[in-house]
Amino acid sequence: MNDATLSVGSLHAQPGTKARGTVQADLGTLTVDIPLTLVNGTRPGPRVVITAGVHGGEFTPIDAVVRLADRLDPREVHGQVIVCPVANPPAVYQGRLNISPVDGVNLNRVFPGDPAGGPTERLAAWLFAHLVDGADVYIDLHCGGIDQVLRDFVGYRLTGDPDLDKATAELAGSFGIEDVILGLKADGGNSHAAAARRGVAAVLVEVGSLGQRDEPTALRRVDGLLTALRHLGVLDQDGSAPAPIREWVWSAGVTAEAAGLWYPEFSLDADAYVIGELVEGDVLGRIVDPADGTEHTVHAPAGGRVFYGMHGLTVAPGAELAALAVPWDPDAVSRPDTLRTPGAGLGSDETAHRP
Repeated sequence: MNDATLSVGSLHAQPGTKARGTVQADLGTLTVDIPLTLVNGTRPGPRVVITAGVHGGEFTPIDAVVRLADRLDPREVHGQVIVCPVANPPAVYQGRLNISPVDGVNLNRVFPGDPAGGPTERLAAWLFAHLVDGADVYIDLHCGGIDQVLRDFVGYRLTGDPDLDKATAELAGSFGIEDVILGLKADGGNSHAAAARRGVAAVLVEVGSLGQRDEPTALRRVDGLLTALRHLGVLDQDGSAPAPIREWVWSAGVTAEAAGLWYPEFSLDADAYVIGELVEGDVLGRIVDPADGTEHTVHAPAGGRVFYGMHGLTVAPGAELAALAVPWDPDAVSRPDTLRTPGAGLGSDETAHRP
């Protein structure tokens, strides 16, 4: 029997109960209310933390985890599940972008945070101290933001710990998502990378594009989460076999070198991401200066398949335009050395998000 109370701040769930509410996080210059659902099972098992809303403009993950929290019955749960549907309230409710309107910082670049830093660094530190550090498993949900398209994938980082890497790889393959992209180092400020450095089996799950909130996509995400919870033993197994996966590593990330209007020459239809791989030097698109019509042609710096693409028309220098990945060959001599995670918030160390 599980006889431990599950507590996060002032919110508590006794064994066999579910508690919903908010917990206040002090960010120095302001406080924010973090919504949580605590599901405390009656039987022993792992503690699983699931977050969404790390970035603004990513609606499907938020919708999906709220639906999941509603469905979880503590009488059927082995262990404990903590669901945080809106991990970054300023970005979700005010900014709807990857960066916080409070300080212009991308939360998924500064984990595990700094309790004495700026507001977003303090938020990262709060999330780690109250949620992630006590977890056995951490699942961070994202999707393509309001100006981004991507191909569904799961991402995780290799740590060099054989047992942890094996458990994380098996978790990554349990969501029913065909493509799994691994990073060869657990560095950077992404939430799942920082969690991996703490010894937590941590994955990034990317499903959906353009910030969409359609019900079929949300339900598909819920089904994947339930499958993963069965794999972890949090829910009883249903006898289904794991779906086959393909493993990839990031080969290149492409950023804008000029401001202007972005005209991609690869398809922005998410279904078209099954196109054949690009080769180094292929044209990805053009950036046009609206003032004088000057064109800057953007080429693929390496071969690979496009997993992420910018859909927005206007871009500034440094904006993420595309990310490419190649099939994982563990015997290759030359490999990418970081996980580049595309979608609502690809960034320099996210060769590094999206993931």
